[in-house]
Amino acid sequence: MFGFGFTKLVVLIGIVAAVWYGFKVVGQLDKARKQAQANQPPRQSGRGGDNGGGKAPEVEETVQCPTCGAYVVAKSSSPCERPDCPY
Repeated sequence: MFGFGFTKLVVLIGIVAAVWYGFKVVGQLDKARKQAQANQPPRQSGRGGDNGGGKAPEVEETVQCPTCGAYVVAKSSSPCERPDCPY
């Protein structure tokens, strides 16, 4: 019942080889992804903290449009699709 035949041994070797090569491929993909991320310039997050420049990021005030309900920058906003939108 639990004997090792030639067929079982070949299947076991095939499974071990597939898992081995699978880990190698995943490792190479992970290494390539990390290398690609290292070559890109760092992204600045929208959250607080050190932004690297030494000065505070510019903050713009938003207001809610009474017609469409969307929050827009009051100074420099483009009109939405609605014809009665004041922004």
